[in-house]
Amino acid sequence: MENRNGLCIDVRVAEASGFAERREALNMIDEQLDRGVRIATVGADKAYDTTDFVADLRARGITPHVAQQITTHRGSKIDGRTTRHPGYAISQRKRKLVEEVFGWMKTVGGLRKTKLRGREPNGLLAYVNAAAYNLVRLVKMATV
Repeated sequence: MENRNGLCIDVRVAEASGFAERREALNMIDEQLDRGVRIATVGADKAYDTTDFVADLRARGITPHVAQQITTHRGSKIDGRTTRHPGYAISQRKRKLVEEVFGWMKTVGGLRKTKLRGREPNGLLAYVNAAAYNLVRLVKMATV
């Protein structure tokens, strides 16, 4: 999702393995970078505050605006270099907009309880839902 207008850029369906979210996030980022899209920051929730994910983003030249996991004994991998900038606070507020996309897909798009089996059919359903969400969002943006 991009932060300026709240449009869904890409969506993926993967097996729940504990690592799939971070792996798919990096795959989506790599595809955007291959297309020539410049990505300055990536916002994410506490589940992405891992050494590997933060290092992978920094290796790609992207600033990780990941929520700090300060409640566990291991501490956060995001340090003062990132959190001291006002853009970090803005990203933390904007990253919650992605929950609106998922909420819309579950209530309106029928993804709360899918009737399809397999990753590919459900991935296509999620992709169509994201496109429909973007169309609804574009109409709302045009009327403002």
